[in-house]
Amino acid sequence: MEFLVLATAHFLALLIPGADFFMILQTSLRKSKAESILLCVGIAFAHGLYLGFAIFQIELIRQSDFLMPLIQLLGGGYLFYIGFMLLKSKKESSNEIKVKSFFIKSDFLNGFLTAFLNPKNAIFYLSLFGALVSPSTPLPIKLLYGLWMVSVIFIWDSMIALLLNKEAIKKRFFSYLYIIEKVAGAVLLFLGLKLIFMK
Repeated sequence: MEFLVLATAHFLALLIPGADFFMILQTSLRKSKAESILLCVGIAFAHGLYLGFAIFQIELIRQSDFLMPLIQLLGGGYLFYIGFMLLKSKKESSNEIKVKSFFIKSDFLNGFLTAFLNPKNAIFYLSLFGALVSPSTPLPIKLLYGLWMVSVIFIWDSMIALLLNKEAIKKRFFSYLYIIEKVAGAVLLFLGLKLIFMK
């Protein structure tokens, strides 16, 4: 029963689009399947790190007067930068989708930083495990919970990435790509500012 409640709560949270989703959207419509999957691996890896903190009850990020504000500032600045780059992008006239050049070239690192520099992920997993997982639950079982959640994140994100990466989808969305990226840019800009000024 504990696993079912935990898995359901986690999956429902996964359905709410956030910074991860908009990075997957932008990357999948412009890059290859392999690059999109690398982004998803980076996102899952960062979530796995925070899950590890939750499993071993490492509260240093949430309790630190220094780490949480630093992660908020770096994460907000990172999302703000990507949002700004998307907002200032120009409309393309040809049918060839060109790859946007961001400051960080590694798709894995882009995915990792998007998820890791969001302190809400740390708070979410620490709260989720604190509220739904009994202290008496054995460590191997908690590790299995964490492995399950990381797997679900990777599979879910990869499914979205592979769907958006289909040539038919790319061609259909090409005429709307400019608008999609402006919306994604505005959302990431907003999320970045929200992180920076989050109390």
